[in-house]
Amino acid sequence: MTAFQISRRDFSFAFGGSLAVAASAFSQRHSIDLSTPEAPGTIRINFNENPYGPSPMALAALSTCGHIASRYPDRSAATLTASIAKLHGVQPENIALGCGSTEILHVVDLTFVGPGKNVVVAEPTFEAVLEYAQALHANPVKVPHTADYRHDLPRMAAQCTSKTGVVYVCNPNNPTGTVVSRREIAEFLPQIPPTTLVLVDEAYHHFVEDPAYQTSVDLIPQYPNLVVARTFSKIYGLAGMRLGYAVGSKEIIAQISPELLIANGNAAVLAAAAASLADQASVAATRAKLNATRAWLCEEMKKDGRAYIPSQANFVMIDMGVDVKPIVAKFKEQKILVGRPFPAMPTFLRVTIGTQPEMKSFVAALRQIVPASASRAA
Repeated sequence: MTAFQISRRDFSFAFGGSLAVAASAFSQRHSIDLSTPEAPGTIRINFNENPYGPSPMALAALSTCGHIASRYPDRSAATLTASIAKLHGVQPENIALGCGSTEILHVVDLTFVGPGKNVVVAEPTFEAVLEYAQALHANPVKVPHTADYRHDLPRMAAQCTSKTGVVYVCNPNNPTGTVVSRREIAEFLPQIPPTTLVLVDEAYHHFVEDPAYQTSVDLIPQYPNLVVARTFSKIYGLAGMRLGYAVGSKEIIAQISPELLIANGNAAVLAAAAASLADQASVAATRAKLNATRAWLCEEMKKDGRAYIPSQANFVMIDMGVDVKPIVAKFKEQKILVGRPFPAMPTFLRVTIGTQPEMKSFVAALRQIVPASASRAA
């Protein structure tokens, strides 16, 4: 056990506590009202889901996986792990599967943070790492974005000390949709203490068009304290089935693996994920449709004179000029679910890219709820 791992005795307390805190935070963060059924015909553009769903090959795999439902999925997990390793040019020992990439974020915290440690993040970013760290009594260190809403990597590096267990870089970032370049990552990594785990979350990797961006996976041999998280929830359309993975050095994967749930990928999602990896034509088609719709939405915002953050993900942050909480409620009245408020950016509305008809409905509703002239005046 390293100095950064909590003891097995403490694990049961931390695990139960972190689940309770994370579950409460998840409900609050997503404003989930389970007491009210969702109205028929509701447009869901609030959770950064893929509106086109799984690929045809994944759906075919799901329709024929009944014969393995009664068997534990160990063999399927091993096969998928090997396929993911091949995709990234690494060995299976460099891969760990998770119940969604959020389990990867969870076990990284379990392994590397605890009382007296801190976690360095951008503000705002995806909150799960901090929520799990809070349950482990670690301290958050939040670094404001740059003027163009990107991670301020030099300032984040300066905050990393011997007490920093994890520094988290969401690239592209949720909720801003911005990226840090390969050059910036390469300059950032040497500044981080080797005792600090660098977690790069690439959940939205497939949507990026910026040529300055590049995955960090190939930097892992040079930086053994680097882990990259990926998910099948976004481009692959499997958000409801929960599967993600980590790519890292063999030593780091060996450290975090004992904290993972045993058999954390069910037989159906493993089959669908394997088929998804084999159907890259569907990935390309989905990317093209969503990115084209993203570009269309941004053009409509330009026509209205609305400020927005250029995005490299499957969502866009639009500045309403006023507090977005009542605006979110007004959209819900029109059966359109949009993103939650972010305290660090209270006037910005995060909108997931849906189908073209869904986004046309959103724009029409937006022009009614917040007329363009009002947005400009604010």
